[in-house]
Amino acid sequence: MNEKLTQICAEGERAVASAKNEIELQEIKASLLGKQGSLTGILKELPKMAPEMRPAMGKEINEVKNHLSSLIDARREELLLKASEIPADFDTTVPGIPPLQGGKHPIKQMRDDLNDAFRSMGFEIFEEDEITSELYAFDKLNFPPNHPARESMDTYWIAGHDKGQANEKLCLRPHLTGGSVRYLQTHKAPYRFVYPGRVYRNETTDARHERAFYQYEALIVDRDFTFASGKVMIRSILSKVFGREVPVRMRAGFFPFVEPGFEIDMGCLVCGGKGCSVCKNVGWIEVMPGGTPHPNVLRAAGLDPDEYTGFYVNIGLDRLVMMRYGVDDVRLFNSADLRFLSQFR
Repeated sequence: MNEKLTQICAEGERAVASAKNEIELQEIKASLLGKQGSLTGILKELPKMAPEMRPAMGKEINEVKNHLSSLIDARREELLLKASEIPADFDTTVPGIPPLQGGKHPIKQMRDDLNDAFRSMGFEIFEEDEITSELYAFDKLNFPPNHPARESMDTYWIAGHDKGQANEKLCLRPHLTGGSVRYLQTHKAPYRFVYPGRVYRNETTDARHERAFYQYEALIVDRDFTFASGKVMIRSILSKVFGREVPVRMRAGFFPFVEPGFEIDMGCLVCGGKGCSVCKNVGWIEVMPGGTPHPNVLRAAGLDPDEYTGFYVNIGLDRLVMMRYGVDDVRLFNSADLRFLSQFR
């Protein structure tokens, strides 16, 4: 067995010294010290030896094992140093390859641009958790008990917390407006703030709809704020974001949390108003609901609707980004396709 051990040690030393790269070195290490390695095989034969010979042989085997392990570690260091050496025939005049640079996601860029625009108008930025309760997602927003948005066909309820009422039922926030009510409850009037964030709805995905998408809510509550001022605010924000005047129209619409309520559309910038798949060939695309906060919502926030009024908009951030860059499919933003995302570096 001594001769066999000496042979394994000698062969191991030659193999380690001749290893050309890390992969070869790992293979050599496995052949010597791995579970099926030659040195491990000798260790398995140790119990068959005479009891009085085992201690000495075990000591020799461990010495060879430690010796080969040290040689392998030393050779690994040599290979690492060699890999960083510049070859003698290297042409230093050849231009290098510039490293890839990351960039901000276009939706995040739009969010930051809107934050800057609203800050310049005296707004505060508000953020909150993505999990909310039925109390704030629906009850405090004047949604009737039987409203279809409460059903699982529209809202993602959290398993194990999908029973009961009010704060007992938890869900992924289907919109940001419930968080706005919480802001009204925890701050002092007058209010002027924006609330960006991601929301979740059980939707069928297509070129205009995603299950997880971004909204950007803006809310003003004050004693004297006219509806006309809200419309001016919308035009001002869109012109700042797009760097030019954008066609805007307002259509009557119903939302439980505003009264009166409006659908606010902008001219489709993908097709220039001529009609395309993004705007369903009508030349306009809905970008936000808006209106005056409903009296019941103000009451839920502890405000007197006879004393306070205001203006609310909830911008579909993804769609706004589609307009800015002429993107015709909202699903591209979450696709993780670097060919698409690298355009925005």
